[in-house]
Amino acid sequence: MAARVLRKSLPAQPLAAVPLQLSLAVPPAGSPPPIGPVDQPQGARALAQLWLGVHLPQSDPALLQRLARLAQRFTPRVSLEPPDGLLLEVQGSLALFGGAVRLYRAFRAGCHAAGCRPVLTLAPTPLAALAGGRSGVSFKVLDQQHLVSAVSPLPLTALRWPPPVLQRLAKLGVYRVGQALRLPRAGFARRFGREPLQMLDQLVARSVELRTPFRVPERFRAKRQFVREREDHAQILQALQPLLEQLAKFLEARQCGITRITCRLRHRNAVHTDCVVRLAQPESAAARFLEWFAERLNKLALPGPVRSLELRSGELLSRAPVAEALWQPGEHGGGGKAGALPGSLEFIERLRMRLGELAVHGLICRDSHSPEGASRPLSPADPDFQRAAAAMKVATPARPLWLLEEPQLLRERAGWPQLDGPLRLQHGPERIESQWWQAPGIARDYYHATDVHGIAVWVFREREPPHRWFLHGLSG
Repeated sequence: MAARVLRKSLPAQPLAAVPLQLSLAVPPAGSPPPIGPVDQPQGARALAQLWLGVHLPQSDPALLQRLARLAQRFTPRVSLEPPDGLLLEVQGSLALFGGAVRLYRAFRAGCHAAGCRPVLTLAPTPLAALAGGRSGVSFKVLDQQHLVSAVSPLPLTALRWPPPVLQRLAKLGVYRVGQALRLPRAGFARRFGREPLQMLDQLVARSVELRTPFRVPERFRAKRQFVREREDHAQILQALQPLLEQLAKFLEARQCGITRITCRLRHRNAVHTDCVVRLAQPESAAARFLEWFAERLNKLALPGPVRSLELRSGELLSRAPVAEALWQPGEHGGGGKAGALPGSLEFIERLRMRLGELAVHGLICRDSHSPEGASRPLSPADPDFQRAAAAMKVATPARPLWLLEEPQLLRERAGWPQLDGPLRLQHGPERIESQWWQAPGIARDYYHATDVHGIAVWVFREREPPHRWFLHGLSG
């Protein structure tokens, strides 16, 4: 049987063209410009979002960073709200965790395992999730239809508006978000500005809020396995050189430097030796890294042959690139080597590499009447090292920072202190006594003096019999 083909007959005449009419609404002359989005939510035209807000009862930057790393196990869209807030956009992760409730419970369990119990809130907008946590209200709103009713009872303080704005609203009897939403938009913008009105729009999904994503600080890590075990320090340093060059390129691409590098040398039976280099300021040159590791390795006693090595960098620090000088070294106006460290810092780093990190350190002043408590050690790697050295200003005459571990008893002649000859007292006395609750009590009269060679010293005389003289500090 022949198959029949049914065809739909087309009209003999072409379709008539229908004219397209456009109508534009033109506001009357003298009307104010629009002050914000219209009441129709933009969320209907945008992809649906669901935000998990995390609010810490107390400000803890370190804990906030740990929770941000934990949050990246649930979603890549994580943003910080310092000093006590964290946001996760979890709409794309609901299917992976089996729904919003299960994801909520899984993240809450992770927070409890980290040792904290924050307030968690689910809402379609990031600001609503934050405001709920700041108010101590742990609600779960999964769609925009119930968003306005959920945020209306929240206090306006949860939005963290400037205190003058909150005080003026309080005089009008407006304390809640719902009361602020019912105010006329034009009058609200004229009295309190556009920024609070924009926050209200972001709160109820009338406008979109863009968040800055959180990124874990980058670190460099590279490993090299040896075919044959190596025992000689020169061979280990030669194998380390390519990794240091990779590290230098890694830092140069990011215009960053580091102050700490760790080279882990692995031996047999899972034994390892760490060779750590700490620098006084951020550095990114492979040649300097190689020089410092050569100093470290020469003093390192290895428990056995090395099978592999692993290079790890510390936290990346911002470092401005050093431009080449117009004049070359040796020419008119030319300085030292381009890009080199200042002489003092380079000398400090070399001393720390050769004498040990604890052998070279700075001092920073503290507010204390006790000579032993008036200063503390400061590592050159500390960010406050250079700033403290530049800002250290003390009254004249200043107490010396170089103190003896134990005051040294001085000889006397006719009741006068002797140190390679008679001392000449310059300033004093400065009377220093210990606290009344400390026993035994200390009462001393301190003097600035110079010896026969012109060296400035700091001496004291006991106020109680037998009134002996002691050397306690040197001024340089």
